[in-house]
Amino acid sequence: MAHSAMSGNGTTAGDDPLQTAVWRLRSRACWADAAALLPADVPATALQRAALFVERCLYTERGWEEAEDALRTAEALAHGDEERGAAACERGQLAYASTLHGVRDRADEARAALGRAAALIPPGAAGRALLDFRRGLLAENLSRSPQAARAAYRRAHAGAAAHADPLLLSFTWRHLAGLALRDGELAEARHGFAESLRIREELGYLVGTAPALVSLADTESEPEAGRLREEARRLFRLLGGVPTWLSRQLAPPAPGAATA
Repeated sequence: MAHSAMSGNGTTAGDDPLQTAVWRLRSRACWADAAALLPADVPATALQRAALFVERCLYTERGWEEAEDALRTAEALAHGDEERGAAACERGQLAYASTLHGVRDRADEARAALGRAAALIPPGAAGRALLDFRRGLLAENLSRSPQAARAAYRRAHAGAAAHADPLLLSFTWRHLAGLALRDGELAEARHGFAESLRIREELGYLVGTAPALVSLADTESEPEAGRLREEARRLFRLLGGVPTWLSRQLAPPAPGAATA
């Protein structure tokens, strides 16, 4: 399962107190509460509100209308190519999430929106790394093209490092590791998943920590794998069953089922 990523503003000491408060709520799956702190009539914060609601859709499979409303507001307020490109990037992510969760097939809309974002956000800009990551998600999960996905994730990884975006790095590490695991590169996958988990724990990104634990568990043997999954279950329950899709991976084995 793929995830959204946004800027890690508010994750370090000395950040704007408003952004710190937004980050703390967001990281605990309180997207609506985080969005309520942000002005809806200012271009930058309108876009941030939309991104929060889009991320909620991906993690909870609900709140689609609210995300659409917030995104339309952000699109209307956007000024300049980079703001318009960032809004298009969120539009593409919302369409991707809808397609991924089987709500409605919006794959063509997702590709068109991300293509529009690519035309508006110049190479090297801060928003380009997130765009590259999301284009990788489409390639991996909708187009079923792991080679194209790997190239996009690598561009995103380099961009996230260049712009000191640790949260996005946690996503690029994770998805590159997933492709490595698919190719049977166990050591490479374990390293990438471990890096992703380390960053998320350091940032306090609770809503993304359980998936990171489960992924790392897939590369470990018992009893370490069981310990990691149990910690993931604890966080999953703590956050009220979010991310929703993780419930399938955390379901205990059926009684009498063989385990390796």
